[in-house]
This record gives sequence, C-alpha cells and structure tokens, in this order.
Amino acid sequence: MNFIQQRLGDFFAKRKQQKYIRQLEQLSPPTNLYSNLYPDKICFSHIGLIGDIIYSIPCMLALAKGKKIELFLDTSQKSMYPKGHKHYNGDKILTEKSVAFIRPLILSNAAFSTCEAHSGQPIDYDLNEFRRYPFDYRMGNICRWYFLTFGVNYDLGKPWLTVVPSLKYSSEIIIARSFRYRAATINYNFLSTVENISFIGLPDEYEDMKKAIPHLKHIVVKDALELAEAIAGCRFFIGNQSFPFAVAEALKVKRVLEVSNQTPNVIVEGKNGYDFCYQPQFEKIIKELLQ
Repeated sequence: MNFIQQRLGDFFAKRKQQKYIRQLEQLSPPTNLYSNLYPDKICFSHIGLIGDIIYSIPCMLALAKGKKIELFLDTSQKSMYPKGHKHYNGDKILTEKSVAFIRPLILSNAAFSTCEAHSGQPIDYDLNEFRRYPFDYRMGNICRWYFLTFGVNYDLGKPWLTVVPSLKYSSEIIIARSFRYRAATINYNFLSTVENISFIGLPDEYEDMKKAIPHLKHIVVKDALELAEAIAGCRFFIGNQSFPFAVAEALKVKRVLEVSNQTPNVIVEGKNGYDFCYQPQFEKIIKELLQ
C-alpha cells in the first residue's frame, strides 16, 4: 500500500467513525431497558427472520431471569433485503405462515408460554431496538447484537433450545444450504461419494444441491420442531448461515458452518462446532467427522 492509499484509507476510516459517533449521539437508550410490566412473565416483540428469532433467545432468557416468556412476532414489516435478493418470505420479513412454522419449536421449550403474531399486546422489550444502533451488522455475532443493546449476557457455549432427537436420522448426515450467505468458491461435489446424506430445506434449494450430490435425499418437515428433531438426531449437520444452522447452534449438536466471507455474522460457540470458508479445510473437517 503506497502513501496516497494509506492516507485515503485513514481519511475514510475517520469519516466512518465520525458518522458512527454522530448517529450514536442522537440515540437514547432503549425505553424498555429496565421494563417489568408483569410479576410472573416477560413479554417480547420481534420482527426478525426466523433465524434471527432463534439467535435472540439467549437475550430473552437473560432478561426473563426465570420468568415465563411471551413472544409476539410482528408480521407487518416489509423486507429489508435488496430487490432481487432471493428469500422465501418474498417482500415480508415475517409472515403468518412463518409464525405457524416456528411456534411448535418455541413452545416445546419450557421457558416459553406464548408464541403468536403481535396484534397490539403490551410488551416489556422490543427486540428490534438493536436496529436503531449504527453497528455494522454484517459482522460479529447475531446473538451478541441483542446483548449490546440490552446490556445482558448468556453463556453461548451451552444449548438454549432442547428437543427430543429423532432416531430416524441417526445414521444420516443432514445438509441445509440457502441461496443467501454462501461462501465464495465452496462446492459440495466431494460428498457425492458419501452414503446416507440428506437435505433439509426448500425444494429449489434441494434441487440445486442435487447438482453436486445426485443421490441426495430430501427431508420434508411440517414445522420447525420436526426440523429440530431431525437435526438433533442426525450423525452430524452441515449448514450455511440460514435458519437450520441457527437451530443446530442452539441445540449444540455436532455441526459444521459454512461461513459467508461477505457477511460473517454467525459464530460457532461451544463443543461439537466447526466452521469453514475455504474448500480444503471444509474437506478436512468432513473427512475427520466421517472417521
């Protein structure tokens, strides 16, 4: 890097920092930072994608401090993805269908007493408060975005969801790979010689993965609880930064994460976790897990 490039880099870094400080100075802390509407429960709202909802659970548990959790999901918000960015919810962040999909998994965990669409119910904490802050949300750890906003902590090395594993998939390797958040140059062709391998996800995602693994089977689930039970019961799980990996991370099953080189905002923490964004390292990890 020559002198001019260095000076330009310093200039733009300084401008970015100044912009961050100006935005931060205009903000007040979350209005519900110390909220406590009810003696026996804590109520939350969220507009996030279903994976973001899974990653917000540690914050909810930390804020609830043993009280029952009521979760209300806002289905009125338009998508924040750029036009042409492929996503199953179309132009909405969250739909009634996605609420129905995730509800059985949320309610299967004892900490939660309610999971339904938000229709004006009083809440203690709006989990979307983190979006007001000028943080670079392409980076870091989604779970910790909530910690930074509400001033809490939770041991992310421990499970924050539990389900009964499905014994049906005990010999299966399960893959999930969305069209978003793929690592550049990664391919799954080397898995075409591996037996007992299945895909969990949308039909078009499955058809795309069959190009690399022709004998790949498709696991079709009716809801997120069934998905979680399959992942909990499989030999090991491979996924990119999409909803199924969020579930695998919450369960702390044996899991391998494909890290997006452009948006590395999912972090593997705790035992049984591996990650990759380069092909030789990916193949090394899988070879060792197959032994």
